[in-house]
Amino acid sequence: MAEEPITVDADYYETDSAYSPDDHEWQTGDTTSIGSSIYQGLMLHGRRYQSLRQKEYIVPSDELQFETYQAGHIVDLILNYHKENALFQSPIGENRDASLQILDIGTGRGSWAIDVADMLPNSYVRGVDLYPPPIDWTPPNCIFEVDDILEEWTWRESFDLIHMANMIGSFDSSEWERVYQQCYDKLQPGAWFEQFEIGPFVESDDGTLPPDSALASWGPMLKACGERAGRSCSIISTMSSNIRRTGFVDVHERVYKWPIGPWPKDERIKEAGVMNFQHWMTGMEGWCMWLLTKYGTPQPWTTEEVYVFCTEGLGSKAFPGRNHWKPSQFTITNRHVDRFYESEGSIWHEQIAI
Repeated sequence: MAEEPITVDADYYETDSAYSPDDHEWQTGDTTSIGSSIYQGLMLHGRRYQSLRQKEYIVPSDELQFETYQAGHIVDLILNYHKENALFQSPIGENRDASLQILDIGTGRGSWAIDVADMLPNSYVRGVDLYPPPIDWTPPNCIFEVDDILEEWTWRESFDLIHMANMIGSFDSSEWERVYQQCYDKLQPGAWFEQFEIGPFVESDDGTLPPDSALASWGPMLKACGERAGRSCSIISTMSSNIRRTGFVDVHERVYKWPIGPWPKDERIKEAGVMNFQHWMTGMEGWCMWLLTKYGTPQPWTTEEVYVFCTEGLGSKAFPGRNHWKPSQFTITNRHVDRFYESEGSIWHEQIAI
């Protein structure tokens, strides 16, 4: 199924100002951060990384990264706000009074787990990550744990839903197999697993992304660095097949675009693009610093070279008022086929008309 281009807002380009990160009128306001003194971690390139296990995580675990997670969470909510449940697609949430066990792997800032706990007050939501989220309050039915999901899972309960998002570059291929297997083993019969990931490649519907720009080189470069590091940065192309191999049945996919910037005509998609640009503003350096300084070519990059690259990537030359976007993929699967609500066909591949 061919992907539909996103309709461009012609009125936006009639303004005098060029599309630039220096023009902040359409960007979000101030964000709130917490002090880093309450955390411990490995400091590299001025950023804090987790140190729970010897194998480093490729993105930081600090205040700026948590802001990035929050921006990405908001983008996803905006793109799904027209649905009755914007947080997950599994039908278990249809009964808001149900008592469910829910696990959020790689919880990050904890926003998804908290929102789900608020929506399902009789359910119990557990968020797990290598770093504690910067939160002062949680609903009474939500708990956060610092743990490594590659270790043996010791939770006594089985889960009705396991959710995972933005785990790109977290594991090598054998570790992914282990994670999926542990998810499968810990789901109750008829329970659900959902994963949402964003691809590394930036694309353009009208071909206006300069081929020699930092954004055009972003995807191929991160993909190559991830391969050298043994951490795939293009798991959206493999996760569905890996999930099937684990034993899950009726793996359904939903593929759609995340616009970068305020150029879409549709107001909902425009709002998502504005927030996604903020997502890039806070996230781009953290996404590539570890990979480029360790696995960049022709030799590992310096910290300063990464700063320059990110500045070019987010500068006005990279965004000449054109429609740039990133592909994303959402995969949902059932522990057993008898409870799946989409009975026709084994693939659910919905292209959102944006």
